[in-house]
Amino acid sequence: MLDVFRGLKNLIKVSHIHIDSPIFRLHYSITVMILIAFSLIVTTRQYVGNPIDCVHTKDIPEDVLNTYCWIHSTYTIKSAFKKKAGVLVPYPGVDNSKGKLDDRKCYGYYQWVCFCLFFQAILFYTPRWLWKHWEGGKIHALMMDLDIGICSEVEKKQKKKLLLDYLWENLRYHNWWCYRYYLCELLSFGNVIGQMFLMNRFFDGAFLTFGIDVVSFMESDQEERIDPMIFIFPRMTKCTFYKYGVSGEVERHDAVCILPLNVVNEKIYIFLWFWFLILGVLTLGVVLYRIVIILSPRMRVYLLRIRFRLIRRDAIDAIVRRSKMGDWFLFYMLGENIDAIIFRDVMHELAARLGHHKTDLQDA
Repeated sequence: MLDVFRGLKNLIKVSHIHIDSPIFRLHYSITVMILIAFSLIVTTRQYVGNPIDCVHTKDIPEDVLNTYCWIHSTYTIKSAFKKKAGVLVPYPGVDNSKGKLDDRKCYGYYQWVCFCLFFQAILFYTPRWLWKHWEGGKIHALMMDLDIGICSEVEKKQKKKLLLDYLWENLRYHNWWCYRYYLCELLSFGNVIGQMFLMNRFFDGAFLTFGIDVVSFMESDQEERIDPMIFIFPRMTKCTFYKYGVSGEVERHDAVCILPLNVVNEKIYIFLWFWFLILGVLTLGVVLYRIVIILSPRMRVYLLRIRFRLIRRDAIDAIVRRSKMGDWFLFYMLGENIDAIIFRDVMHELAARLGHHKTDLQDA
């Protein structure tokens, strides 16, 4: 089992260079690892067992019936979920289907679960791929190993001057770079919401309220409600197989099928329901946070003061007042990666340059 997931550990390795927010990292790291792990689980027969086992007659080979029912889907009788199992029906959803074509609920999604999970993982990683491409290694290039802070004074002074010169010469030119990151965060939020609706379509409109239904069912009398996990992920279903008899007439064979894989599927999707809900709420908070930052320069000053307490308040006020939104984002990311003392010195010198430049303009 460990061999199957050993390769996934690379997905949760977060680089020591931070170019995004912790919530954004949850999308492309933890969530992608979870989805790929689930996809591997449902495709690894030795840990789950046969995906389907049907009760068969001697007239039909076991492998043929199992393969047929897996490919052509199975069904349950919706009204049978309300009947008492073991008394009126052998199992919830399993009943005489004669004359009940409109009462059938077909299940064919289980063939696509592993592919759907892998596709979801790709969608979650897409915003990260876009930002990594757009960011272009800017933060790493500007760091120049200043995150270590242990180097000769000559080297440190030279690197600080290079960083300061870049910030001075490119001040007010980082908006487009910054807004592309904000777009990626917005895409991540849209992806979570979109995937909830995607899975709702995947399960015939039963996924959006799946978690609420499960919690409500656990708190109520089981005899009065349909178990939503069994309704969406039945463990026992029916399958109809047709073949020619010895006389050349078409014979119908009804089979009862056990779906062991659904025991795993129900646990996977109840977890994903709550995980996507939490992730969506956190990402919505980040999107609202970005909107406030864009609209409020005062909030940018406050955040820099809270995060980087070594920098003088007057320096932060001068820098935010003379720069734009993109510059603020670059400063924040650099402060997250560079040694605190070195970052303080750079910001103080940048504020001093801005002050001198303003004085020169006034004198002119």
